[in-house]
Amino acid sequence: MKILFNKKFLEHNVESEVEGAYRINKFTDIADTSVDGEKWITLVHSEDYKNYIEEACHNNDVVAEVQLTPESYEAACLSVGLTVQASETGEFAVVRPPGHHARREKPAGFCLFNNIAIATQKLVNEGKKVFILDIDGHHGDGTQDIFYDKERVLFCSIHQEYAYPFTGSAIETGVNKGVGFTFNFPLISGRGDKEFLDRVDKCINLACKFEPDVIGVSVGFDGYEKDKILQLNYSQHAYYECAYRLKKSFRKKPVFAVLEGGYHSDIRQLADTFIEGINNGGKPPKVKYNEDMALG
Repeated sequence: MKILFNKKFLEHNVESEVEGAYRINKFTDIADTSVDGEKWITLVHSEDYKNYIEEACHNNDVVAEVQLTPESYEAACLSVGLTVQASETGEFAVVRPPGHHARREKPAGFCLFNNIAIATQKLVNEGKKVFILDIDGHHGDGTQDIFYDKERVLFCSIHQEYAYPFTGSAIETGVNKGVGFTFNFPLISGRGDKEFLDRVDKCINLACKFEPDVIGVSVGFDGYEKDKILQLNYSQHAYYECAYRLKKSFRKKPVFAVLEGGYHSDIRQLADTFIEGINNGGKPPKVKYNEDMALG
């Protein structure tokens, strides 16, 4: 796994002290990847909704608590494009704006288009089953809503309870054909690595039974102990351990990731740590010499 990035993400919502360019300004050493994702937006969102977001950007409107500009629309299309590429190559798309709060017809929580949902729908259209693990500290309500009645996507979210968007209770498990394909694991504020990794293991166990073809991770770093919005207490090592366990459990399956939240200045080091966990978890087990075996 490696990072996909584009410096144009820094031109979106530049001055915000919350979801601002400061979040990813340590990734500028990475060569730009340019994939225009506009053609894939309507896999999840309607044409009218896409046009609404484009017009809002060109009119410099405030949408989803974000001051939009024409650069925002370009960044949003790039975010979709890099996420789709990551889903095809097993990479980590470090993008802005994030996506997991965006519903089919509603922007919310700094999110315009739902990046991981679009990439996932493309995979489903190709006949694949997808496991989405959302480890952002906020519930991925948009992603859940989009696949809530679907049976080819398993959605699991680990997030802080009683925090925005105030959804994601354990009783939310899907509707119609989607019953049993949504699982939420809310944590009370102050919880740390032990509780987080316990829920990661539970999600992995559920996914093993689901037998996905592809694993997608909404990686939000706002559960981190230095985050300025949430009150969870994950250490840097928790992200390594999460990634390691995930890839070790699905060594032969492709895993991709996309950046969601995280409101502090340590996103680069946490992303590198997550990738290290994925890469180490994907290494084949060492062959142990068996002294009982006869040789020739």
